[in-house]
Amino acid sequence: MKVPIEDADEKKPGTTQSGEAGSSSKDASASTASSASAAASSAPGDIDPDDDAAMRAAAMKAADEVLEQEAVEDAKKFRSERDELQKKLSDMTEDIEKAKKEAAESTDRLVRLQADWDNYRRRTAQERLDERERAAEKLVVSLLPVIDDMERALEHASGFGQDTTAEQFKQFVDGVSAVHDKMVGVLSKEGVEPIDPAGEPFDPLEHQAVGRREDKDAYDETVDQVYQKGYRMGKKVIRTAMVTVTYGGPKRPADAAANAADKDAEAKGSGDKDPGSGNGAAKEK
Repeated sequence: MKVPIEDADEKKPGTTQSGEAGSSSKDASASTASSASAAASSAPGDIDPDDDAAMRAAAMKAADEVLEQEAVEDAKKFRSERDELQKKLSDMTEDIEKAKKEAAESTDRLVRLQADWDNYRRRTAQERLDERERAAEKLVVSLLPVIDDMERALEHASGFGQDTTAEQFKQFVDGVSAVHDKMVGVLSKEGVEPIDPAGEPFDPLEHQAVGRREDKDAYDETVDQVYQKGYRMGKKVIRTAMVTVTYGGPKRPADAAANAADKDAEAKGSGDKDPGSGNGAAKEK
C-alpha cells in the first residue's frame, strides 16, 4: 500500500514533531502492511514461496523418515529370513554329512559282509569235500573185511585139485555166499537196498526192460526175469533193475496191483533183515 507523504510539511522547519509523528505513522502503516501481506500469503489462493518450500521440505523429510523406517523394517525382515535360510542350510549340511557318514559305514559293512560270505562259502565247500572224503573213507574201511574174505576164499579155492570133493566145493560156495552177505550188509548200513522185482508189476521208474516174452497166463506188464538187480539208496534209485516183461496176458486188476505193492514192501523189509543174518553167518564162519 502507498502512504501519501506531504512534501510541504517536510520542507517546513518547524515541523519536526510532525515528522516524528509521520515516521511513527509510517511504521504503523508498514506493520499493517506486513500483517496484511502475511494474511494475504496465508490465504488459499496466495502462498508464500518460502513457506511452500518449507512445507515441501517438511513433507520430503517426513517421506524420507517413512521410507527409512520401512527400509529398516525390510532390512530386519531380510536379515531374519537370511538367518533362517542360513540355519536351514546349516541343518542340510549336517544332514548331508550324516548321510555321507552312514553311506560310508554301510559300504564298509557291506564289504565286510561280502568278505564274510566269501569266507563262509569257501569254508562250507571245503567242509563238504572233507565230509565226502570221510564218507567214502568210512565206506572203504567197511569194505576192507569183505575184500579180505574174498581173498581168503580165492586162496582156499586155488588149493582145489581134481580130487576135490563135493563137501569142499560146498564149503567154497558157502564162503562166497557169506562174503556176498557181508557186502550186502555193509551197503545196507549205508542205506542201500537191492531191487529184485521178479513177479512184480513193471515200474519204469525202477525197472529197465531189456526184453519181452509173451505169456497169456501172467498179467500183462509183469516182470518175468531179472537179469541184473537194481539198487536204491534211501528214496533215490541209484541203479535200475534190468528185466524182461511179459505181454499178451490179462490186465492187472487194481486189487492185485495193491497186493503186489504190499508184497514188495514186505520183501524190502525182509531184505533189510537178511543182510544182518548173512553177516552173522560170515562172522560164524
